[in-house]
Amino acid sequence: MPYRAEIDGLRALAVGAVILNHFNHALLPSGYLGVDIFFVISGYVITASLAGRPTTTLRSFLGGFYERRIQRLVPALLVFVLITTLFSCAVNPKPLLPIRTAATALLGASNVYLYKQSTDYFAQSTELNPFTHTWSLGVEEQFYLLFPLLLWASGFAQHNPGGARRLFWLISLGSLLSLAGFVLIHAHDQSAAYFLMPFRFWELAAGCLLFLAQRNGFAPLQRLAGLPPLAPLLGLLAVLTLPLTTAVPATVAVVLLTSLWLCCVRRGTLVHHLFTLRPVVYVGLISYSLYLWHWGVLSLSRWTVGIHWWTVPWQLALMLLLAMLSYHCCETPLRRRRWWPRRRLTIATGVAASLAATAAVLAIGRNSVNSLYLGSNPEDSNLDELSMSAAGTSISHSHCSSFTATTLQHCWLEPSDPRQPRLVLLGDSHSSHYYPLLGQLRARHGIGLGAFVTSGQAFPAIRFTDNRGGSRERWLQQDLQARQFHAAALHRLRPGDIVMVSSRLEYYFLRNRINLEHQGLQLQLADADWQPIDEATALRAWLLQLDRLAGDLAVRGIRLVVMAPTPAFRGDPAARGLPMALCTREWYRPQLSRLCTQVYEESRPWLLQRVQPLKQALQQHLARHANAALHDPFDRLCPPDSSSCRNVVQGRRLFLDDDHLSQSGSLLVAGDFARFLQQRGWLLPPRP
Repeated sequence: MPYRAEIDGLRALAVGAVILNHFNHALLPSGYLGVDIFFVISGYVITASLAGRPTTTLRSFLGGFYERRIQRLVPALLVFVLITTLFSCAVNPKPLLPIRTAATALLGASNVYLYKQSTDYFAQSTELNPFTHTWSLGVEEQFYLLFPLLLWASGFAQHNPGGARRLFWLISLGSLLSLAGFVLIHAHDQSAAYFLMPFRFWELAAGCLLFLAQRNGFAPLQRLAGLPPLAPLLGLLAVLTLPLTTAVPATVAVVLLTSLWLCCVRRGTLVHHLFTLRPVVYVGLISYSLYLWHWGVLSLSRWTVGIHWWTVPWQLALMLLLAMLSYHCCETPLRRRRWWPRRRLTIATGVAASLAATAAVLAIGRNSVNSLYLGSNPEDSNLDELSMSAAGTSISHSHCSSFTATTLQHCWLEPSDPRQPRLVLLGDSHSSHYYPLLGQLRARHGIGLGAFVTSGQAFPAIRFTDNRGGSRERWLQQDLQARQFHAAALHRLRPGDIVMVSSRLEYYFLRNRINLEHQGLQLQLADADWQPIDEATALRAWLLQLDRLAGDLAVRGIRLVVMAPTPAFRGDPAARGLPMALCTREWYRPQLSRLCTQVYEESRPWLLQRVQPLKQALQQHLARHANAALHDPFDRLCPPDSSSCRNVVQGRRLFLDDDHLSQSGSLLVAGDFARFLQQRGWLLPPRP
C-alpha cells in the first residue's frame, strides 16, 4: 500500500484526544477512545503491509513479521520503561505495583496483569501508575501472535486464489464473537471488557476487514467511499464528547466511524488537506512515542508538582520533547536499520533485550526498601503496601492476598518469645488493614504471625455476584486455593494460638441499610448450589459457619477473635485509593492535592445504627463458645463523647479511603486490642 499521510493525521487526532482526556476527563469525556482509533488503524495498516509482501514458507513469513514488529515496538518501549521506572522509584516510596506493571509491559502482558489486579482504568489511583497505559500495547502484541497465523491458514499470506475471501469470512466470524463477548461481558466484568484481547479483537479486525473489502471491490463499500469525509469526522468528534456511561455504544460508534473515515477520505477534500498538513502528519509520525511518554509525564506530575493550569504548557512541551527524542534517536534509527544479517538474530536480540530489561526492573522492585526514593519516609502508601513494618518483616497485603506455593513460607512468622501464642489473620481486605496493629503486637510481645487474605471474600467463605465485576467464575477460581491455604494455616496452630477474623460484613449482609454502590448483590453459602438468597438468610448461614469454626477450634484449644465493623464514610469517590504518600509534603511536591486534606464527617448514632444488627448477631453467636470473643474498635476510632465521626483526627488520617484503616488508625486500635487479649489471658505481658 502506498504511504497515506492522512492516516498519520488520524493518528494525531487519536493521540491528541487521549492526551486531552488524560489531562482532565471532563475536557473530553470519551477521549480515551482514541486508543480504539489506533486499534482500527493498526488492523488496517498491518493487513495492507502484508498484502503485497512475497513469502514462500511459514517460517520466513513469521520471521519477517515479528522482526518488523520487534524493531518497531521494542526499542522505544525499553527506553521509556527503564527511564520511567527510575523516576517513579525516586518519587514513589513503594512502587511495587508500577514495577510489576512495567515488567509485564516488557513481556506484552500488562493488560492481563492489570486485569488480575482488578484495576479500574478510570479511578484516581490508576493515574498514579505510570505504566497503566501500556495495556493497549499488550492487546496489540497478543493480537500479533494470532493474526499472522490466520493470514497463513487462510492462504492470504501465500497469495492463494480465494485466500482473501477465506480470510475475510474467518476474521468476520472472529469479530462477531469478539464483539458479542465485549457487549455481554461489559455489564458483568468491565475490567475484562476493557483490558483483555479477546474482547478487543473485533476493533483491530475492523481495520483488516476494511482493507480486504476495499481490495476486493466490495460494492456497498464503493458507494460509502463517495460520502464526504467530513461526516464521519464530525461523528467521531461528537462521540468523543459523550459521557463515560455510554462506553459500549460509544466504542462501537468510534470503530465504525473510524472505518468509514478511512474508506471515504480522499484527495481534494478539505478533510484530506487538514489531515495532511505537515505539523499534523508529524504528530502522527511520533504518535507511538508520544503515547508512551505522555502518560509517564502526567503520572509523575501527579506524584510531584501536580497538574494545574500553569503547569500544562510545560507538561505538553516535555511530552513533545521526549517523544521527539524517542522518535528521532531511538525509534526511527533502530526501525530502519538492519540489526543482523539473519532475522532470527534480530528476533533473539529483541527478546533478550526485553527479558534483560524485565530482570532489571524486577531487581529494582525486589528490595523491601526503595533505596532510590528521594523523599522523606511517609506513614504508609496504600492498602497493598500496608505491612507489619513494626515487626521488621515484609509481610504485606500484596504478598499474602495471592496464593502461591510460597505463600505459607512468606506469610508466616514463628513467635520470637516462645511463651506467646501465634495469631493467624483471615478475611478480606478489611483484615489487611490490621497489619500495622499486628506488627506492633509482635514488636512488643513477640507473638507469632500468619496472614492469609482474599480481597473481596469474607471468611468463612461466601459466594456473591454483583454488577461491578464480582462473579461466580472468579469466586470459584479463588475459592479452592483459598480453602486449601486456610486449612494449611489452621493446621499449623497449636493449643493457645489465636485465629483473628475480620471482613467488611456490612458489604455482604447489610447493603440495603448502608446504600452501597454495589447493587443487585446476591449471596449464598459457599457449599450450597448457586441459587440467590436474601441478605438476612445469607447472614444466618454465615453465622452457622462461624459457629462451626469456633467449635472446631475449641476442640483443639485454639481461640477465636472476630473484629466488629469499623466506621465507614461516604467520602469523595475521587479520593478512593489515593495513596497516603501523596499527602506528604516533599521538596518536589510543594502543593498537596485537595483530596489529602478533605475531612469526612458522619453522625455517630447513624453509623452505629447501621452496624448494630451485625454486632448483636455476632455477640449472640460468639457467646456460645468459651474460646471465642468479639472485639469492637468502634469507640476508639469514634469516641463515645462525640456526636460525629471524622476520618481525620488531630491532623492524622485514620482511614486510607472510606472504610480501610490507615497505619495511624490501625495503631490507634493496637493498645485496646492488646489489653483485650491480656484480660482474657490469651496474651502474656511482654518480658521486662
